[in-house]
Amino acid sequence: MAGGITETGEPYSPFVGLVYMFNLIVGTGALTMPKAFAAAGWVVSVSLISFLAFMSFMTTTFVIEAMAAANAQLRWKRREQEEVHDSDSSSDYSDDDDDDIRGRSEPLETRPILSVQRAANIDHFDIVERVEMGQMASMFFNKVGVNMFYICIIVYLYGDLAIYAAAVPVSLMEVACGNHSCSAGRVKYNDTDSCWGPVRRKDAYRVFLAIFTLLLGPFTFFNAQKTKYLQILTSLMRWIAFTMMIILALIRIGKGHSEGHPSVAQISGVPNLFGVCVYSFMCQHSLPSLVTPISNKQRMSALVMADYILILCFYSLLSLTAIFCFDSSLLRDMYTLNFTDNCDVLSIPVLRYFLGLFPVFTISTNFPIIAVTLRNNWKTLFHRDGGTYPWVVDRIVFPLITLVPPIIVAFCTHDLEALVGITGAYAGTGIQYIIPAFLVYFSRRHLEPVLGRDAVNKHRSPFHHTFWVWFVVLWATFCLMFVTANIVLTDAKN
Repeated sequence: MAGGITETGEPYSPFVGLVYMFNLIVGTGALTMPKAFAAAGWVVSVSLISFLAFMSFMTTTFVIEAMAAANAQLRWKRREQEEVHDSDSSSDYSDDDDDDIRGRSEPLETRPILSVQRAANIDHFDIVERVEMGQMASMFFNKVGVNMFYICIIVYLYGDLAIYAAAVPVSLMEVACGNHSCSAGRVKYNDTDSCWGPVRRKDAYRVFLAIFTLLLGPFTFFNAQKTKYLQILTSLMRWIAFTMMIILALIRIGKGHSEGHPSVAQISGVPNLFGVCVYSFMCQHSLPSLVTPISNKQRMSALVMADYILILCFYSLLSLTAIFCFDSSLLRDMYTLNFTDNCDVLSIPVLRYFLGLFPVFTISTNFPIIAVTLRNNWKTLFHRDGGTYPWVVDRIVFPLITLVPPIIVAFCTHDLEALVGITGAYAGTGIQYIIPAFLVYFSRRHLEPVLGRDAVNKHRSPFHHTFWVWFVVLWATFCLMFVTANIVLTDAKN
């Protein structure tokens, strides 16, 4: 059956689902925000990040509504197939029965779903089957739309996995090979410098990459839910790390030792801030994997809103304390490094190492979820109705084509700045804005002919007016134009 392409997994509570979403959204973007805030000014930064969080929340509700619509269509098609089968088996009884059967086997477009819903006494919009974004695209888009979707999702997810596969070994290399004395901030290293005797930093990086692959790669062959307790533990570590950095910065500010004097607004820093913030609220691509196993989905919009508000507060508080605590010119690309090499802020070596390894915890738990999402979209792309995959293809081939390419890219280079830019600015904009908007728009149009007047999608987005759909598309178009102009202008200056 169509809904059985990917496994739903064991159910978990709404709280666990929100922990998964928090872990997925709060990645390396949180650690790159302080420097971007300092460059753009604190008023402009808070305003922009709040608006981007709102836009991302809106498109998240779009995806959840589209998932419910996809579940309704799958149930309706299954019901229709059962009725056709029943009509065929009873076609020999009478001509009157034949007329009744023809009525029951009318096409999907001309029969109200509500009548079947009343007969079966079930809610067709319950999200009980995992329908990945690729399957939803196949259900609601035409062939061109489906192809564009897969180009976008594959570029984005492969880019994400390559970034994660490189970032974790780099962080481990910095901790293992770096000098964490109080003067380390003045030292610059090259990949060819020694790490352990004859072992170069580049060699150490590749050793850590191999370990990362062996430890996290196997999750690609199973389900994201297998990491349930790891996700909860990592979420706890994130709260500790964020709280620690915020409190340390506040203590320094309170003692009058702060060095930051951020500007209110600097337009020249907005393009970089935009790129960082757009990438920092991404979760739409993994919502089917995260939402479907949640046991109680009655108040999904409210729960997702609470998660977004919490994340926005974390981002804002972390960045604002950072730019008022540290001199803007001294803020590092990875904010944790401001604590690992500065004894005036944090003098306890163990805690400096903990913050230095924080990106490892942050990224490692995202990797399995992203990998499983990409694997499931590959399955959906090649799936044919009524067909099943051989065990080797399903359990070996799909996970391998998901895992191997990003590991190869990470092995060849860990300088992924260009890949991050392309992934976040173009494919990321498509995944976060354009695809959710068109999914919810065409899912509504697709089911409209078969919905009874009283049938209501209980997971309908609060932004159900068509105006919001086109507002998102217009915003996405502006984003693409803005980013492209910034790249062209930057290249022209160079």
